[in-house]
Amino acid sequence: MKENFLWGGATAANQFEGGYNEDGKGLSIADVTLGSVHGQPRVIHDDVHGDCLYPSHVASDFYHRYKEDIKLMSEMGFKCYRMSLAWTRIFPDGDEDKANESGLEFYDRIFDELAKYDIEPIVTLFHYEMPLHLVKKYGAWRNKKLIEFSVRYAQTVFERYKHKVRYWITFNEINSLFMEEGSWHSSGVIFNEEDDIGQLQLQIAHYQLLTSAKIVKLGHQINRNFKIGCMVLYPLTYGATCKPVDQLLAMKKINQTYYFLDVHVRGYYSNICEAYWKKMGKGPDFTEDELYELKEETVDFISFSYYFSEIEGQGEFERIKGNISIGGKNPYLPMTKWGWQIDPLGLRISLNQLYDRYQIPLFVVENGLGAEDVLLENGKIHDNYRIEYLKKHIKALLDAIEDDKVNVIGYTVWGCIDLISDSTGEMRKRYGLVYVDKDDNGNGTLRRIRKDSFYWYKELISSNGGILE
Repeated sequence: MKENFLWGGATAANQFEGGYNEDGKGLSIADVTLGSVHGQPRVIHDDVHGDCLYPSHVASDFYHRYKEDIKLMSEMGFKCYRMSLAWTRIFPDGDEDKANESGLEFYDRIFDELAKYDIEPIVTLFHYEMPLHLVKKYGAWRNKKLIEFSVRYAQTVFERYKHKVRYWITFNEINSLFMEEGSWHSSGVIFNEEDDIGQLQLQIAHYQLLTSAKIVKLGHQINRNFKIGCMVLYPLTYGATCKPVDQLLAMKKINQTYYFLDVHVRGYYSNICEAYWKKMGKGPDFTEDELYELKEETVDFISFSYYFSEIEGQGEFERIKGNISIGGKNPYLPMTKWGWQIDPLGLRISLNQLYDRYQIPLFVVENGLGAEDVLLENGKIHDNYRIEYLKKHIKALLDAIEDDKVNVIGYTVWGCIDLISDSTGEMRKRYGLVYVDKDDNGNGTLRRIRKDSFYWYKELISSNGGILE
């Protein structure tokens, strides 16, 4: 394993930060969204209702506890920390001409604290929390004006942090737009009965891909040392049987992800994209100038989340939901309590598929196990199940690097410190290596407690993966 491999952890502002209305921060779409806790349906409001408990408002309170949390990351030996900026801390409404200085100063403090411990920040610009004002006034990503506002925001933070941040990611899980419940998270759009949903998805995708391309070009102009990547949710898909038609259907499912990656990496709409347009009846509207902009500068690396795999094919088989992706149940795989299929070898396969297709560096920026952890009377949390999950997945990662010669630059375990689940709004679905004393009803001290996995991951990093050899 290369000595400069980026071991670390990952969180997102809307699931971890809290401080939703402090120091001039505006409301984001996450701040008015109630999670589907304990199987209840997700509820989206048009404003904050005083009698509701919104998970993002306090979350894990990183806003006030960042020094303690970063110190814990350092204790584990983190080489990097993948985080996101809250757009509404910097531009509270999203369409202002001038940024909120208090918000910029908050992230200055974060980056300075990380630098103190030699932890490299990996910063995502758009992670499921766009300004609510942009939804109300402009219709969110239905409106091409969002490109202008997004690029202004990116330019502001690039110029502010050009000597503090080297690695950037544009849109989190951009391909979730094509998934059943992804439109609100990724675009702030709720589809109406009169919408041509397929056509609208394609147009939103074009606006976001064009925005990403503009941002990559801009970032490289501001600092040629920036490494700017894209990010997708990678739903590895197997054919339900060895029937050729099932393999074809599995291929078409994964092509929905390649739709985005082809544009990010190759700089043009590929045959896969055009085939998808034909399926939808019509492609997005664009100009020749916009097609040129897609080509000008492409991403430096591909980052992705990997939690599970699924199957696809003809015939009847059980379908299960993992996060916002819905796929077929694989009878050969165990599942988590939340129905996510555990497939460590699938990570190795995914890495090979992506590297073979694109031949640019890869970064696994989300991987982890959501589980109900028990805090014992002696103050211990024995999460051997998480250790086993991470051990098998990271071994598959190392095999892809060492045996298959896949170029992987880093790995960040998701929810390194407990945070709220984006898909459900729960705290009981815990991913962290550090326990946060808080329950689904907002009760608790927010005290941080090291789990057994904390010490295991620390040993893994100190050995640079050597304990798995």
